[in-house]
Amino acid sequence: MVMPARSDEPTISGADAEPKEDLRSTVIAAPSAASPELSERPRRRVFPAKEKLRILDALDRVAGVPGATGALLRREGVYSSSITEWRRQRAAGAYEALRPSARGPKPAEPNPLTAENAQLLRENKRLKQRLERADAVIEIQKKVAALLNLSAPNDEKS
Repeated sequence: MVMPARSDEPTISGADAEPKEDLRSTVIAAPSAASPELSERPRRRVFPAKEKLRILDALDRVAGVPGATGALLRREGVYSSSITEWRRQRAAGAYEALRPSARGPKPAEPNPLTAENAQLLRENKRLKQRLERADAVIEIQKKVAALLNLSAPNDEKS
């Protein structure tokens, strides 16, 4: 098939004898820039646990009505796969899983024995200091007794 040559002149139809433009040569200009109302990067929707439970309760109320579930999902802007996951979490009693969690490594749980260990170390140090003072006092008493030539009835030989 051979295509006819295109011309920039308007064509003339047989009966009208009025010039008409060739529709194939019409050029439509593209928009100059993107709409300023659009955000740079779309953000992921985050549903709080309270909102998820509200949506699940609403779905449970309209479960028997034909078409109501789809209408509710469209109105809320939620996919059925999200509803399935939320129901599974609710059935497992994992209300904690319905709350959004922070990404990244979780901080380590503190060992409950660490505080007790620190307290025992402080007490041990304090008791050692008391023992050293008591030993020093006993040594001084022995020296004083030896200087005064006092002998105790139960004198220990060291």
